[in-house]
Amino acid sequence: MMGGGRPSPYPGAVRLPRTFVFVDLSGFTDFTATRGDDASGELLARFRAVVREVASERGVRVAKWLGDGAMIVSVDFQPSVAAALDLMEVCEIECAPLHLRAGIASGRALLFEGDDYIGTAVNLAARLCDTAGAGQLYLALDGAGELPPGAKARKVEPITIRGFAEPIAVAELGGRVARTTASTVA
Repeated sequence: MMGGGRPSPYPGAVRLPRTFVFVDLSGFTDFTATRGDDASGELLARFRAVVREVASERGVRVAKWLGDGAMIVSVDFQPSVAAALDLMEVCEIECAPLHLRAGIASGRALLFEGDDYIGTAVNLAARLCDTAGAGQLYLALDGAGELPPGAKARKVEPITIRGFAEPIAVAELGGRVARTTASTVA
């Protein structure tokens, strides 16, 4: 489990170590344009049900919904990776014909006013998700912990991301992590 929080100079905020996962249904806007609002609503309902179920099983928390995406947060690295890999697999069926894309980053972030996280790790996870193609899961290697058994990482060329001065060392994740007891949620 990651360490505790540090005081913040901002009232109502504390800096905490966390792992952030951003997931997004790739192609949702085009899907809506071609299939209509009702089909999109049905797909989105399936997607959200899958995210809630996986988050509950893996002991991670859905911090916020982002239209056809979500921000997931955890105090532990391995359950975050396991949840992201589960989502990639389950969404292949439940969210067809669309594919999920995702980004993961770990580090200290401000828990702001008790319900929102801000900071570099949050931004990096979101940008990695934006950069990933359909069916891809990117992990920022800086700050990453040990992968859970069954997860596989393939290092890719560093990625230049808007807002970051240096290219980011990244791995593309795959594999399957066996189901175990859920961990502590953030």
